[in-house]
Amino acid sequence: MTTVTADFEDTIRNALRIVIDPEIGRSVVDIGLIYKIARQEGGAILIDMTTTTKGCPAAGYLVDAVRECALDTGISQIVEVRLVYEPGWSPDLMVE
Repeated sequence: MTTVTADFEDTIRNALRIVIDPEIGRSVVDIGLIYKIARQEGGAILIDMTTTTKGCPAAGYLVDAVRECALDTGISQIVEVRLVYEPGWSPDLMVE
């Protein structure tokens, strides 16, 4: 199990880089779909993410993949992934 450190957010964000958006072909991190990673009271991890469009057919896959990758870090046995649409996603959020 991974030791929880002050940089847990970076650890999770790096783990999420293997989750590829099937429409764009780049990681959910690099295209700006991950809005927030936080540790809740009790140690659970909360991840707020979005999709490129509301009603995205890959939304379920992306949420499940993000949850599994965060769990694989060993930082927490509880990971909640929330799909949010505010602010709306735009290509401006993509990292070069």
